[in-house]
Amino acid sequence: MVKDLGFFEKVYQVATLIPYGRVTSYGAIANYLGSPKSARMVGWAMNASHNNPDVPAHRVVNRKGLLTGKHHFEGTNLMQQLLESEGVEVKENQIQDFEKLFWEPQNELL
Repeated sequence: MVKDLGFFEKVYQVATLIPYGRVTSYGAIANYLGSPKSARMVGWAMNASHNNPDVPAHRVVNRKGLLTGKHHFEGTNLMQQLLESEGVEVKENQIQDFEKLFWEPQNELL
């Protein structure tokens, strides 16, 4: 588990580990960090990360695979475009094959 950092920095550290072409959820990151009720705070961290190009915020979606954070990206469809450039198919703001592409930090990082 990530230690000795502020919550946002811990979120960013986990987000940087999401593999190319995979996605995770706000809640999955919150659970991994030991704060299962902090999914919304993970979302705030992702929103605040747009000045840091090292944080792949586009790979973090809601628990159903919806691009709920897309309005925080510049342009109309930047989040979707970034995901599609990694081979992730998105239709009507929904990740296709979400279960297959889902990266679970609790399983992958322990």
